[in-house]
Amino acid sequence: MTLTYQNEDDRAYGLAGMAVSLAALDALDRVAKVSLDADGPMVSFSHSYYFTGSPSVSPKATWNRLVENFYITASMVVSNVMARSLVRMKRDVPGDVVEEVRKAIREEGAETCALEEDEADALYRRSATGMRRIFANPRVHPAIDEFARVLSLKRELSGTEIYDELRLLRLI
Repeated sequence: MTLTYQNEDDRAYGLAGMAVSLAALDALDRVAKVSLDADGPMVSFSHSYYFTGSPSVSPKATWNRLVENFYITASMVVSNVMARSLVRMKRDVPGDVVEEVRKAIREEGAETCALEEDEADALYRRSATGMRRIFANPRVHPAIDEFARVLSLKRELSGTEIYDELRLLRLI
């Protein structure tokens, strides 16, 4: 799924949302860096994120890891749109955007993990419910606002730097 942004501020909030979701899912160790100026994906993952086949790892464990990584990615997309709508714009995510995200998760889930539609929908609901708890909470909005400003100023952060910034803002 390709997300489009209204402006630089919108892009910073989207990236802030993705970083917050990574922290909430205890997955910052899988991030090499985030970059507001990236031409492609704004998040670069470390080697621990990517699938590496091994004969010593069972197919079930491999599939579980794929699904776990897909859940992280899906949560990042959900968080991107929630941070931009709920935090930046102070309004709910538009229904057409929700449906577009759900559809993209279904398609990618089928392609990446061979998930059936109902399995992908369950993964989407789990992600949306968990991320809504974070981004719909007005008490965390000032910290997310500040983190988006930090991203706008620094332009690029490593996984460790994200952790440090979020800890300072008491988001971790």
